[in-house]
Order: sequence, then C-alpha cells, then structure tokens
Amino acid sequence: MRTTVDTAWLGPVSVTGLTERAVGDSVVQAISEGRGGSIVTVNIDILRAATRDPAYARLVAAAELSVADGMPVVWAARLAGARVPERVTGASLVFSLCESAARTGRSVYLIGGLPGVPEAAGQALAARYPGLRVVGAVSPPFGFDQDEQELAALESAVTAAAPDLVLVGLGFPKQERLIARLRPLLPHAWFLGCGAGIPMAAGQFRRAPQVAQRLGAEWLHRLAQEPRRLARRYLVDDLPFAVLLLARTLAARVTATAAPRPVLPVAVPPTLTLVPPVLAEAVEEGATVHVLPQAALLPPVVQA
Repeated sequence: MRTTVDTAWLGPVSVTGLTERAVGDSVVQAISEGRGGSIVTVNIDILRAATRDPAYARLVAAAELSVADGMPVVWAARLAGARVPERVTGASLVFSLCESAARTGRSVYLIGGLPGVPEAAGQALAARYPGLRVVGAVSPPFGFDQDEQELAALESAVTAAAPDLVLVGLGFPKQERLIARLRPLLPHAWFLGCGAGIPMAAGQFRRAPQVAQRLGAEWLHRLAQEPRRLARRYLVDDLPFAVLLLARTLAARVTATAAPRPVLPVAVPPTLTLVPPVLAEAVEEGATVHVLPQAALLPPVVQA
C-alpha cells in the first residue's frame, strides 16, 4: 500500500498534509533513532509575515516539518488541490507530543509564558502523562533575546538538561529564532514552536469548543480572551490577509488548466528545495510527494 503525502505551497511557505497523530509518531520515531529536528505550525499570522519578509520565510523553511495551524491555511491548501486532512495546532501538539514521549519515558523542556506558567504547565503535563520527564521549565525575562548573557545562560541550562523534546512558546518569530540557536546544541532533540500552547497547558487559557475549532472560529475565542493583545493582529492584519489568500487560491484553481499536478520526489529542483526533509524516508518506502507550484498560489506582497 502506497502512502501519499501532499505538500502545498502557499507563497513562500509549504504545509504538509499530515494528521496530528502522524506528526507525533514521526517525531517519536525520529527521537528513538537519534534524529532531531523542528516543527513549525503555520497559521495566518506566520504566513502573512513570511510572505512579506524573506527572513521570516527562511525561519519557516528551516523546520523539518511544517503543518497547517489555522483553518484558512487548511482551506487554502485544499483549494490548491492538496490533501490536508486536518488542522494541526501548536497547542494541540504540546499535548500529543508529550503523550507520545511519555510512552517511552522521554524528557521535555518548556520555555515561555509568564513567570510560574511554564512550571505549572510542566506539572500539569507530567500529571496527565505518567512517564513524561519534565527536565526544565523557564520563563525568559523580557528582552532576553537581545541580551547575549541571558541567551548564553538559557542555552547552557537547556543543553545541560539534554531534553528529547523542547517546547518553545514565545510567539513567532522569537520562538523560531531561539530554536535556530538551540538546535545545533541539541542535534538529537525535537523542537516545537507552540505559541500560547504552554499557557494553555498550564490552564491559563482554554481552547475553543470543538465546533468552533472545526468552523475556523477559534480566533474569535482567543480574541475574547486577550482583546488588547490580539485585536490588531487578528482584525487589522490577519483577517484581510486570510480573505486575500483564499480569494487568490480560489482564482488560481478556477483558472488552472486541466493538466495533472506534478508529482515530484523529495530530490526536487533547486527552486523547490524547501520540501520538508522528514518526508524523505516516506518516499523511500514508496510514498510520493505532490508539490504544488509556489508561483501559482500567493505571490509575495511588497509593502509600500
């Protein structure tokens, strides 16, 4: 039986059509084999930033695995023709990755949240998943990412703990920048940029009801929880971009020719080298990767 994994290009960013369970299984297997990596969960805010700034696009591309976090991203990928089975959020992966890690006694380190929050999240996760070893939890001080001494201290603490899984909840792009610094120091660990996933694990915030999540309305739930912090991002920046993304993707689908989509192996031409390396083994086992042309979807928007 052949397993097919679709990868959709939305402007400069790719998202891979994997389920949350498949992501967890892949990460746990990679850890057991001594292979590290990182996961980026692409939501509208990340996609918007990457579309406008090549430096942000490179941060996303550095991840071994990028998945669709946000129903507009899922819908756009599906409109483009990719089979993306479900939304895979950073908040959900905090739980599913810890659950998978607990089965084999793996360790986790949490970075992010207000003072006391990562510690509370670690305690909650350890209680929920017996076998999970929480080897560290830290709330970096404001501005730590601009202070080399603070960064060096954090690097030393995380490296000394030697975790199998590192959850970094600092928001994009801060969390991805920190992951880029830590990855060479822990080549066998897996990193997840999880945004508000750590406060949610600590019980500081609650997820939206399942029906709201399925309808793509979880952002309204989050907006109600943190209106001052999220109003501009969601209403002024992200909502218009989401509408534009879906409109352009739908237009590209309507005007597309009847020619079949290209089916390419992971060893793709240089213009498509951002296919997640984690898919290489799946291809070797008989799977194929459908790569949708980047230029046909969402050309980068240049700010005036």
